[in-house]
Amino acid sequence: MAIKKILVTGANGQLGWELSQLAKTLPAYEFIFLDRRQLDLAQPASFEAIIHTIAPDLIINTAAYTAVDKAETEKELANTINTIAVQTLASIAKKNKIRFITYSTDYVFNGQSTTPYLPETKLAPINFYGQTKANGEQLALQENPSSIIIRTSWVFSSHGNNFVKTMMRLMKERAELKIVGDQLGRPTYAKDLAIATIQMVDALNAGKTIQGIYHYANQGETTWYDFASAIKANAGLSCNIVAITTKEFPTPAIRPTYSVLATDKIENELGIVIPSWEIALKDCMQILS
Repeated sequence: MAIKKILVTGANGQLGWELSQLAKTLPAYEFIFLDRRQLDLAQPASFEAIIHTIAPDLIINTAAYTAVDKAETEKELANTINTIAVQTLASIAKKNKIRFITYSTDYVFNGQSTTPYLPETKLAPINFYGQTKANGEQLALQENPSSIIIRTSWVFSSHGNNFVKTMMRLMKERAELKIVGDQLGRPTYAKDLAIATIQMVDALNAGKTIQGIYHYANQGETTWYDFASAIKANAGLSCNIVAITTKEFPTPAIRPTYSVLATDKIENELGIVIPSWEIALKDCMQILS
């Protein structure tokens, strides 16, 4: 069945917003964007009626509980949004023959690898947020084997709250910033992820078999310290940035030391070239300037 009508949850989040901007250039698709007021992932019992009214061909679930540290204490809410809601959406999609795309995280892994994580690498989350996302993935695929799960990492955008915007603000306010320099990962520009998502939808419409788990992040590995240094250079700011260790910056939720995702599968199956995070950062900061 051809995909024409697309329901997107989490309209005000980084990825939902980027998809809404992209949607303006895609007349072949009819998009319905719902924010938390219209579809609240904390209320899974409400989903069926809303989805039945809209009758989409595809659900793209960009909504999630993303407060990693708060998840350690708001366990019930984090579990409802990241696990039960995702399972419910996957189940409704299967029952109504609706395609389903949802997103997950590098935090489903333990951070102890020295080589990039593959989509099939064993899950071993080290914090509660990661556990809720891992459970959501597994239950979605159990309920609906044709679900598509895209894991991503270190997401930033010109919209919403993220590391890039926080750093730009703090660098203007403070003479010095201490940034963790011993965690390695791949930043993801939500705009590029939105483009890749639509390329996936196009591939589905062309009859390509796409299901299961994929990884998407911008090319190149970096640390938070080097990421911050690049933000400083692009913004032309003079704030002094000091590299510190994870141990010097304790957080309620443990962070993975190594979070590099291997993106070969999505590149090969879609025939796409993923831009480097440096190019993506420049684009984002030009929009913000």
